Amino acid sequence: MFKMFRRDESGVRIVEYALVIAVISILLIVALRPLVTDFGISDLVDRVRICLGSVDCG
Repeated sequence: MFKMFRRDESGVRIVEYALVIAVISILLIVALRPLVTDFGISDLVDRVRICLGSVDCG
């Protein structure tokens, strides 16, 4: 039974996908953290909307 369990790789892909999603999520959180430091989520959305709508985002 143990040998059959070691050969079964059906859950390996799920674990790999979960790890990839976790790494991407962590990277997004780290990348977006400076944008949200002193602002709320609605302020962030407004800031993104302004930046996308105009040339000078400053």
